[in-house]
Amino acid sequence: MTFLDMLRDASAQNNTMLCVGLDPEPTRFPAALKGDARKIYDFCAAIVDATADLACAFKPQIAYFAAHGAEDQLERLMQHMRANAPHIPVILDAKRGDIGSTAEQYAKEAFERYGADAVTLSPFMGFDSIEPYLAYHGKGAFLLCRTSNPGGDDLQIQRLASVEGQPLLYEHVARLAQGPWNRNGQLGLVVGATYPQEIERVRAIAPTLPLLIPGVGAQGGDAVATVRAGLREGGPIIVNSSRSILYASGGEDFASAARAEAVRTRAVLEAARG
Repeated sequence: MTFLDMLRDASAQNNTMLCVGLDPEPTRFPAALKGDARKIYDFCAAIVDATADLACAFKPQIAYFAAHGAEDQLERLMQHMRANAPHIPVILDAKRGDIGSTAEQYAKEAFERYGADAVTLSPFMGFDSIEPYLAYHGKGAFLLCRTSNPGGDDLQIQRLASVEGQPLLYEHVARLAQGPWNRNGQLGLVVGATYPQEIERVRAIAPTLPLLIPGVGAQGGDAVATVRAGLREGGPIIVNSSRSILYASGGEDFASAARAEAVRTRAVLEAARG
């Protein structure tokens, strides 16, 4: 199955638009695990098991594993998700952006070493930085487009006087992803929940692309505004929540608390659908 097939099936089966982000920070773990980077797998696997029937995707952030030398735990976690939640696609949040043979190695890391179904990428170096990932047919690639951080304004809302119509940079990225770059229907876009008007603009330019939308929850994005701005027939959205789910409790009930927060978030998203 392709990434889009998996996303479509998981969204329908679990009646959800919620993506659970896996950003393990040992200093925020519950008391029994706190500060112990060797417990990253245990913590994340418990979250996965508690939310597997509520999510349309899981999104491990590679830096949170690599910073602690825990790549082997990420490999184990990927295997765990394959074994225990095989119907849920996994988006490796890596934000790679290199070219040539280096990009080929990053693609191999994401899709062969870790077995991810999709990956996040920076398009700053152009199509050369995207093409190696598209060689993995059926895999997904989400391009950073209009990100949720305030500093995104530094580049993303600059106007391109040399391009017909003088679009803003993020609008140009959306057009490329919807059009000439999307050779095999593998591309999606990352747009932040903190900018619902920009989500709506991206959706108008790219009506069929899946949108990965971080920023709901701890970053302050409005779930209802996000769904109304981005969800369209034939244009799926994947609304990511990380910290508010992962750290819903600092006690032994952390997994059940994570589940309760995921249930709440899913319900808010689904209510906005109407």
